[in-house]
Amino acid sequence: MACQLPADCLNDIFEYLEEDKFALHSCLLVNHLWCEISVRILWRNIWDFNRQQCSLKVASSILSTLIACLPNESKRLLYDNDIFISTPTSKPLLFNYAAFCKVISIYEFNRMIDSVFKDEQSTNLNDINNLVTNQIIKMFANQISSLKKLTYHHNHYYYLNISFPYFPGARDLSELCCSSKLPSNFFYQLSQICHNLQSISISFDDDVSNELKELISSQNNLKKLSLSAFEISWANIIPALTKHSHTITKLQLYGGNEELPLSFLSLFLNLQEFIFSFFHGTEFEDFRMLQYPKLQVLKIPYQCPRPQYMMKFLENNGKNLKKFYTDENNKDLSLSIAKFCPNLKSLFVILNNGEIDILKTIFISCQYLESIKIWCDKGNFGEFLSEKEVLETVAKYSPNNFCELKIYNCSNSDVFPGDLESFFISWGERTPKKLLSLIILVDDADYYYDYISSETLEIIGKYEDLGTIKFLTKSNINEEKEEEDNYYYH
Repeated sequence: MACQLPADCLNDIFEYLEEDKFALHSCLLVNHLWCEISVRILWRNIWDFNRQQCSLKVASSILSTLIACLPNESKRLLYDNDIFISTPTSKPLLFNYAAFCKVISIYEFNRMIDSVFKDEQSTNLNDINNLVTNQIIKMFANQISSLKKLTYHHNHYYYLNISFPYFPGARDLSELCCSSKLPSNFFYQLSQICHNLQSISISFDDDVSNELKELISSQNNLKKLSLSAFEISWANIIPALTKHSHTITKLQLYGGNEELPLSFLSLFLNLQEFIFSFFHGTEFEDFRMLQYPKLQVLKIPYQCPRPQYMMKFLENNGKNLKKFYTDENNKDLSLSIAKFCPNLKSLFVILNNGEIDILKTIFISCQYLESIKIWCDKGNFGEFLSEKEVLETVAKYSPNNFCELKIYNCSNSDVFPGDLESFFISWGERTPKKLLSLIILVDDADYYYDYISSETLEIIGKYEDLGTIKFLTKSNINEEKEEEDNYYYH
């Protein structure tokens, strides 16, 4: 007779599958015990599932299940307003799925309703969205005993009249992503019951209400702060942040207005991760004066402050940096990385054609480096380094711990099959031996495999079988999303 693992062991195993929704879904079908354990994890964040598989079938399945969980009063209200959503079964549901949800995203829910009712002609889609969303949120407020994350942004495409009810389960809320334009009553309700937020993300679409300021001030241990402003200033929120200057370790700033006040950045002495994403970031002179002795991650995905400011910043803060991400392609700045950031483990920097010696210098100076992302261009007349010389330099100069190379080609690769095999041979002969993850970042995977030769694919397969490399392609857009912490894609 087969031995059945205890429920607590199965739960620990299934927790590792939280990001693999398809594997979790398969676990539902094994037996009742597996189903009972995995369904709670699967439904913890249903919006994540919907993003992974953005099909009408998945959206419709999630929505119909939630509708089946509604109380009879809400079902009648939808029926009376000619909103008909078939439920997955005529029998009683096995579980109260709504109670398992720990994450609510109003935006994702609106998008789900839109996809299901996009061809609906009899009723205004905005009215449907309002009515269905309000009934689902009311159910969540009654059923979810411990909410962990709430995302609620002002919708620019149509007006949503969301009546956010009293939500006792929000007392355990740890992450809030919201717009400053939301009704002040929403912030007031949260401020009365929610005092343990660890992460707050605010997009500034309107002036800051006193209730939002109070919500921020009332938190006990705020660790992550994300501010986004492209038209409205965040100046009015700054006094409410001063209380948290010693607890915040992760700061993310997104802006398109170089007039935004930034002097408050000097407050965060315990900062460990900093994303500075501005379309106009060159004039922030005080950047060179910032002192973050514990900073480990720095990402500047758009325009950097002036190179001389950045170089001074790295001189002040580069010693403990483990990850640096910038798309600035300035020679002096690139050399300063080698000079001031000896403990880097991960790096993205753009090097121009003719600057291969800078890459060598970085490899020699940054002996803990494990991963690098490089932009390449074809041949001697390209704007960036050629892929062929990058591979040669990696094989010869990369440090012992190096194990991941990401390449984004701005044109077709200049590497021939023989060049690639020579690189793999050289990598395999290194001491100590390490498996190299070779990741090709692509705009279109189908196009990439259309132009890559069968001989090249055979060589890649050969050295994968030998355990020399692990080869994969990845969407460059997805890579950029991850580096910017998915902010623009919520």
